[in-house]
Amino acid sequence: MHRISIQRFNALAGYARHPRAVLDGEECGWFSHADDRVLGVLIRDRTDNDFAGAVLARDERLQYRWVDMTIFVNSARRAEALLQRLLEKIALAPDEEYFQGHPEGDPVDFFTPIVPRERLHDHFRLLVEEIQYSPALHIIEPMMRWYDDVDGNFIEQFQTTGFDARIWELYLFAMLIEQGFIVHRPDPAPDFVADGLAGQFAIEAVTVNPTRDQKGNATPRPSIDNEEQVRAYLQHYMPIKFGSALFSKLQKAYWKINDVANMPFTIAIQDFSSPGSMTMTSPSLQLYLYGYQQNSANEAPRRMEEHVWGEKRIPSGFFFLPDAENISAVIFSNSATISKFSRIGAINDFGDRRVRMVREGFACRTNQNQAEQGPFSVEVTAEGYTEDWVEGLAVFHNPVAKVPLDPNLLENAAHFFLQEDGCVNEILPNWYPLSSVTKIWVDAGEA
Repeated sequence: MHRISIQRFNALAGYARHPRAVLDGEECGWFSHADDRVLGVLIRDRTDNDFAGAVLARDERLQYRWVDMTIFVNSARRAEALLQRLLEKIALAPDEEYFQGHPEGDPVDFFTPIVPRERLHDHFRLLVEEIQYSPALHIIEPMMRWYDDVDGNFIEQFQTTGFDARIWELYLFAMLIEQGFIVHRPDPAPDFVADGLAGQFAIEAVTVNPTRDQKGNATPRPSIDNEEQVRAYLQHYMPIKFGSALFSKLQKAYWKINDVANMPFTIAIQDFSSPGSMTMTSPSLQLYLYGYQQNSANEAPRRMEEHVWGEKRIPSGFFFLPDAENISAVIFSNSATISKFSRIGAINDFGDRRVRMVREGFACRTNQNQAEQGPFSVEVTAEGYTEDWVEGLAVFHNPVAKVPLDPNLLENAAHFFLQEDGCVNEILPNWYPLSSVTKIWVDAGEA
């Protein structure tokens, strides 16, 4: 038996935890035995202040579930010793002893291609074929065991044209579990209902995809070689891209569904319009949502009436469109890509140990209520690096929402609020990455 991080435990088995369990017990330590055949968690009873250990093992769907626990004792050290003995005993049991009576039968194979290789998404091929992506592969695999395939086409889409959309959904799933929610998958919509101690809210996920020509081929993004081109790209091209995806969701009127009619409803959008685009387009999303442009801190915000690109023209200020008052907030991340899964996988001992990573970018650091922006560079696979799923998440609150989203539901995210003068008030974590890239390689010098 050896200790593991709470993040590794969560990646393997956190989906089995009921959020309300923290009211009765405090988790004090997490353990693995026999190459993750069985897992253990040390618990302190909050009422009696005594300790016990619980054992989890994979059921017939390869989901970790509770199978046994020790007695409660007065000492954490004694409870850990009892847990070790129980883990060693249960690890010797046949697989069938762990089964929970699921009617679904055999577990699903997510990674064996079910379509010809030429149809596979480039990033899916990298994920299953390249060693440097093994940390992402091996942290995604246990996560997907808990992800219900409501539409019935998850695997094919994950392997082909829907790879980016499915990665975005998996990221949201992992983030919500990390934040202490039970995640429901309503049928047929929306994508998630997150239920936690502080309340519940609904999420519909959407992605901004590349523009395609008549043959279905992705077209390059516009040139951004000079300041004028960058300004046009951020103030017009990308708001129109965001607007197309968000408006399509607005027309679905998810808030009328009985299961979510009286709770906050949010749209979670991620930008996959071009490689690395999400690292620079958060200002475009904010501009489109609120309809105010501010070029510098010394300049008063000015109302932007519309966004124009070629023959396309849309009004600015998504939150002020008819029916948009039913959208409580829009959620965005500048880092929820396959690199995020790689980094969190690597720091929690998933994948090939020869994989090395360096993350570089710009971040905002808050110290004594003063926010400063600056570059950073850190070796992800070095001791001491930490990162969680919510890091980089931005929540843009609707100023006219019928049912506002309580910021405490996602208290570790960055929150943005429009003021009456057009300025946007920001509530940021102590460290908030504004953009980053991750360099990944395999150290050939290690066995």
